Amino acid sequence: MATKSPAEIARLIEAGRGTAPADLVIKGVQLLDVITGAITRTDIAMVGERIVGTYGAYDGAQEIDGAGLFAVPGFIDTHLHVESSLVTPLEFDRCVLPHGVTTAICDPHEIANVLGAEGIAYFQRCAEHTIMDLRVQLSSCVPATTFETAGAELAAPDLALLRGHGSGIGLAEFMNFPGVLFADEGCLAKLSLFSDGHIDGHAPLLRGQDLNGYIAAGIRTEHEATSLEEAREKLMKGMSVLIREGSVSKDLHALIPLISADTSAFLAFCTDDRNPLDIAEEGHLDYMIAEAIRHGAPLHHVYRVASWSAANAFGLTDRGLIAPGRRADIVLVDSLEACSVRQVISAGRLVTPELFAGRGSVAPVGMDSVKARPVTAEDFRIPATESATRVIGVVPGRIITEDVRLDLELIDGEKRVDLEKDAVKVCVVERHGRNGNIGRGFVHGFGMKRGAIASSVGHDSHNITVVGVDEADMVLAVNRLIELRGGFAVAQDGAVTAELALPVAGLMADTSFEDVHDALIPLRAAAKALGVVLAEPFLQVAFLPLPVIPHLKITDFGMFDVNAFALLEPPPPPAGNG
Repeated sequence: MATKSPAEIARLIEAGRGTAPADLVIKGVQLLDVITGAITRTDIAMVGERIVGTYGAYDGAQEIDGAGLFAVPGFIDTHLHVESSLVTPLEFDRCVLPHGVTTAICDPHEIANVLGAEGIAYFQRCAEHTIMDLRVQLSSCVPATTFETAGAELAAPDLALLRGHGSGIGLAEFMNFPGVLFADEGCLAKLSLFSDGHIDGHAPLLRGQDLNGYIAAGIRTEHEATSLEEAREKLMKGMSVLIREGSVSKDLHALIPLISADTSAFLAFCTDDRNPLDIAEEGHLDYMIAEAIRHGAPLHHVYRVASWSAANAFGLTDRGLIAPGRRADIVLVDSLEACSVRQVISAGRLVTPELFAGRGSVAPVGMDSVKARPVTAEDFRIPATESATRVIGVVPGRIITEDVRLDLELIDGEKRVDLEKDAVKVCVVERHGRNGNIGRGFVHGFGMKRGAIASSVGHDSHNITVVGVDEADMVLAVNRLIELRGGFAVAQDGAVTAELALPVAGLMADTSFEDVHDALIPLRAAAKALGVVLAEPFLQVAFLPLPVIPHLKITDFGMFDVNAFALLEPPPPPAGNG
């Protein structure tokens, strides 16, 4: 909150004492105390963006009837990529704030891997206009891996130039945990730059002493825990565990038993990657809260995880409670168990369509970031001399993939799709205009029987990823994406059957979230018509380039190379590091 003058502070004191009217008062609402669990009927008074009074009677220039409603602190999404909502930050604000998300801590990692500092600066400018408090962490891994071509590079000196913006907290998820453990020079420079502040973690399956070393680098949070055992170890070692439920990575139900009176102060909720279709059909953090309560987690501890605990994990000590002196982020629900949001107050402002209409605008960036050359069927041939094949195995509901071994038929010296074994082609087309590389391989688990799906959203380097049975349809889908300047496309029998343009860095639409939602419905239907069995085929395609295979340990670390589609040998540790 902004610095207050003596006169402004005096005004807060008077309104809090009830000797002067407040700006906004919620009358007669049932207030949930997320610390004790008590529910008390009271007025809640606000002046500007600050709460000034609770547990008393107040008058205000504007009053809201809270009869029949419960007041809880505004929800905090502790880790997300706005880009995965497929809309710009201002549309994301309009999409999720009505679900009670008054603070969102984002990593602009996706746009940064396309546009570099320009992408992060765009998010920072957007944060100056959002109604919610959009916090923009600085992306730690640009590029995300040396095994794929990204559109930009950000070293420690580049990040230093982006520090100091009002939306900042610290360094975003440090995905390169091998680089941390092997003391990579570039990683150490970034860790050093942020060693006096907050550093987010990202270390799937990292355990034991390797985990100790990772945390010792100053990393404090973890959203990649997918099992109770893993999450408990990370809690025991001092990390705040961010329980995730996105459109692909669905860890909530596995981790709900973690929420208790003993642990709730060290937990938070996050969505990571969630699209407008899922937000419309299920919800956002409101969905996570209701599900956790429905499955037996103690009610006020769930709301504590969604607010106070989340704020503390990121040093946001001005929010997370409905109490005098705190930021006036309040959610009114008519059922605590169902977390059915009726009204939202963000920084003392009642959220209405008119409030969004009064925001400033920010010009989009990266409208010509898709620089791939048109492809031909020849680009997707996979010459081979033996049938033994390492295949990417998709795990539904997970971004972690499996290393599947299949024998695929050779015809005229070329490895072919095998529908009986559910082995279809996956190719990655470099789209940043750097080298024109094309990675070729096979994927198992889509259930695809015909056609192709292409996406310019391809974590984390965001080249064009295409999965298909028929090379002609793969070509059609990819070339259509180039014409659209990015997005999703489905092709079948020589025709594009559904598409969505995402021209903002090839990641986000320049239209409303309602338009994106409406376009995703026929896209999903078109994917199902190909035989795809996955609930979220487009995000699953987008995550295929991620170099993560679960059976590998850091001691024998290898990564999946999307250009060669082969496991690489672990890098030797730097000299002097054992």
